[in-house]
Amino acid sequence: MNDTPAHPTGHRRRRTRLLISVASAVFLAAASLTVAGTAHAEADRTVTSNTTGTHNGYFFSYWKDSGNVTMNLGGGGSYSVQMNGINNSVVGKGWNPGSTSHTVNYSGSFNCGGNCYLALYGWMTNPLVEYYIVENFGSYNPSSGATRLGSVTSDGSTYDLYRTQRVNQPSIQGTATFYQYWSVRQQHRTGGTINVANHFNAWRQAGLTLGSPNYQILATEGYQSNVSSNITVSEGSGGGGNTGGPTSGPTTGGGGNNGGCTATLSAGQKWGDRYNLNVAVSGSSNWTVTLNMASPSVVSSTWNVNATWPSQYVMVGKPNGSGNNFGVTIMANGQWTWPSVSCSSG
Repeated sequence: MNDTPAHPTGHRRRRTRLLISVASAVFLAAASLTVAGTAHAEADRTVTSNTTGTHNGYFFSYWKDSGNVTMNLGGGGSYSVQMNGINNSVVGKGWNPGSTSHTVNYSGSFNCGGNCYLALYGWMTNPLVEYYIVENFGSYNPSSGATRLGSVTSDGSTYDLYRTQRVNQPSIQGTATFYQYWSVRQQHRTGGTINVANHFNAWRQAGLTLGSPNYQILATEGYQSNVSSNITVSEGSGGGGNTGGPTSGPTTGGGGNNGGCTATLSAGQKWGDRYNLNVAVSGSSNWTVTLNMASPSVVSSTWNVNATWPSQYVMVGKPNGSGNNFGVTIMANGQWTWPSVSCSSG
């Protein structure tokens, strides 16, 4: 392998991308793997050399180019890994094929202070695309040197969107020229729900072409760093990708003007068990917006707002420096009526 940079700057990512692509091509070409349910739970398994396979109904991938990497495959979608003295390594558990519209739940721990990250990683074909939804990373931002295409707000944070291109480099289809799509979370986390459709829809709306899903894993990656993680991944209930609002409730609405400002609701993404609402405030930049839920629906996450909950079914939001537009995710719990909303200045 050589040290040619992957992006206009930042030679580390080129090596990382290149080596991952080689591993994917070699080991995915070696076997055609699909996720199949197991009749009984498989025993825990320790992996210390390059391989792919299935374990307890999940696809897994292990790859390193040097150093000590121990991956322990546990029950269901769980795995843990210790990386020491490595140059580059990536491991993870997920699905083959993956999906552009499901929800991914994950939890656990991720420890790294160097060049490493935690991401939902995968490939598409027709066209050939390598992609990352980066949830957490160390001292090196994996999108360094890439061109920013915009952002998407999902699951309580803003993700920055990027695209890079690899020219005549190894891939799951041999040596090829292909794009890499990136969605990098601004507020790092190690656990939560990834509404995968939000990211693929954002890439599409940014003018990027999507292909057919290949494999997809919740990956731990390290480059010349000591890394450890303990991750459990699963598929969430319901699917993503619908663009309407809930099954009942206004298309816009607001409670209006209780004291110098107006809050207006509009529909965001909708899934089988939850939906997003966008809240636009006008008339004041120093506002207090109150949402009253229709029981038993509750707010599960927010973005671009300082939120408090005086009670289980009431949310109060104030500006957090991100402007006069914010959003909420509401768990329907069988109740799809939108909340009532009011706004006051100060």
